[in-house]
Amino acid sequence: MVAAPRALRVGEEDRGRRLDLFLARQLDLSRAASRRLLARGAVRVDGRAVGESAKGTRLAAEAVVEVAPFARPEEQRAVAEPEAPLAVLASGPGWVAVDKPAGVPVHPLREGETGTVLGALLARRPELHGVGEGGLRSGVVHRLDLDTSGVLVFASTEATWQRLRAAFGEHRIEKLYRAVVVGRLEREGEVELPLVTARHRPARVRVVAEGERPRSARMCALSWRPLEALGPATLVEVRPRTGFLHQIRVTLAHLGFPIVGDRAYGAGSDAVGAPRQMLHAARLRFEEVEAASADPEDFAGVCRRLRG
Repeated sequence: MVAAPRALRVGEEDRGRRLDLFLARQLDLSRAASRRLLARGAVRVDGRAVGESAKGTRLAAEAVVEVAPFARPEEQRAVAEPEAPLAVLASGPGWVAVDKPAGVPVHPLREGETGTVLGALLARRPELHGVGEGGLRSGVVHRLDLDTSGVLVFASTEATWQRLRAAFGEHRIEKLYRAVVVGRLEREGEVELPLVTARHRPARVRVVAEGERPRSARMCALSWRPLEALGPATLVEVRPRTGFLHQIRVTLAHLGFPIVGDRAYGAGSDAVGAPRQMLHAARLRFEEVEAASADPEDFAGVCRRLRG
């Protein structure tokens, strides 16, 4: 059901409030959803159309904020794509693990968007719709970066989604990644670093400098083990103990071993012509949920060239 148009008058309690926060509060939306309304031109302030750049505008008392009709996030539906390729790695009651290709987003960001893993999966598993966060994130338990390949798990029942989300939040999921890094990494090790999101779009994460204490910082831990020397690079196995945006990429770059092909965090790391960052989610396991993914051809090809 599409929400009716709204005309919202700013009261004294909202004087000086940011526009995006006002919309989120008044419409019972997330901050990200309120910004998407702004981005598509659905908002006017005192009769003037505003876009996403106005998200931080401080509102005056008695201002009128008009919102065009929109579908609430939980009511939106991803486009099912029966012709899209999909490789199912494993499945069980209430869950399915698929092999995410590099360059394919996990789920759409807006209605009508195609070319996502969720769209391909919904065509085969329509029961995923409405599970978990619902809408354009139906059944999504966790995410992989756009250019990261490998094991991706969805839930097809609410009970399984709740259980798996709790396990991810409590760091009880066993995850194993394979990465090709620049330089000779000769010893295994582990590290815990404070990370913070420095920018949202495009996303960028950084290590918190000594002496800084941002409230949004998260302590993130991982361990690594070198598997094979590849000329000027090293094939490594990485086991993250926590889950945070770009965690593996940022941590390895901070240690002086950026991932080959990572143009965001590894300046000069693409001497072998890697088509993307060489990071692959090779295995995931939690209780009965278990799946493994072999190295994709682009990853294996970079390893072959480096061996040569």
